[in-house]
Amino acid sequence: MDRTHRKKRSKKLLGGGVALAVAAGGLMAATSLTGSAGAADTKADPTPAAVPAHAVTGYWQNFDNGATVQKLGEVQDGYDIIAVAFADSTDTAGEIEFNLDPEVGYASEDDFKADIAAKQEAGKNVIISVGGELGNVTVDSSESAQKFADSTYALMEEYGFNGVDIDLEHGINAQYMGEALKSLSEKAGDDLVLTMAPQTIDMQTTDTEYFKLALDVKDILTVVNMQYYNSGSMLGCDGNVYQLGTVDFLTGLACIQLENGLDADQVGIGVPASTSGAGSGYVEPKVVTDALDCLTKGENCGEFKPEKTYPELRGAMTWSTNWDASNGDGWVDTVAPHVHDLP
Repeated sequence: MDRTHRKKRSKKLLGGGVALAVAAGGLMAATSLTGSAGAADTKADPTPAAVPAHAVTGYWQNFDNGATVQKLGEVQDGYDIIAVAFADSTDTAGEIEFNLDPEVGYASEDDFKADIAAKQEAGKNVIISVGGELGNVTVDSSESAQKFADSTYALMEEYGFNGVDIDLEHGINAQYMGEALKSLSEKAGDDLVLTMAPQTIDMQTTDTEYFKLALDVKDILTVVNMQYYNSGSMLGCDGNVYQLGTVDFLTGLACIQLENGLDADQVGIGVPASTSGAGSGYVEPKVVTDALDCLTKGENCGEFKPEKTYPELRGAMTWSTNWDASNGDGWVDTVAPHVHDLP
């Protein structure tokens, strides 16, 4: 996910005498945040909420890069899955942690956890996203896979996250990440929400590591929301080349996943919420709804029309809820009702 023009962090003092030493560079610079006395012992239990048959995913930015700064509680109601972007890697291979950015405006981590719980009470799922444009975590052995599973589950217990989003954009090892996610599933149980956000090149064939991973963990996978942006032209499932930023690009590429092993309810369309949300690939929300109609009902297609329809298609994703807010909520106000009204 694009974090272009992200602001450099600086030292800040939060209310209640909470000091955070922060540094810029690399994956979300590591910070230390403790709340009032006893807060370090506070843990939140995830509240299971069924993911809707047709769901809208939005990434919430745990940083300020020029988009509207939101607290999690301010995320628009149309989002069913809220992916907190992003977890940070540690010096231990496979291990992740989460560092709440002071620029978001929380006085304490307990306030952040309370917002997670409130969203869950409203029927939403809040998950932790790993990776992004600048971040990475190395899972390339059974040991690092177990570290990933253990540390991710620890964050789920600590913050109440319902699951994890895999947004690794700098390479992925399907074998060992598969091990990690299966181990996490054993810990978290059947309510685990597992999403992925591969780039277009990652899902062109079943030979890619991302596609291998998706198929390997299919029995615990919630949805793959591929990023249909920051991409060149790509092949559709019919072998034709489709241009970025068109309805054919969305439908023709989704068809590859739909016809090569993923269930329809494991496929979603990921797009930027505004022209500022990505370097390229923004489409008007109407293009997204047309693509959804084409795939689920065979209506409003472009030149590409799938040979069959996929009425159980999961829905759509956007980067990000913050850029959506900056754009007057035009994306969620158009796409979310349409997704929720799909057959």
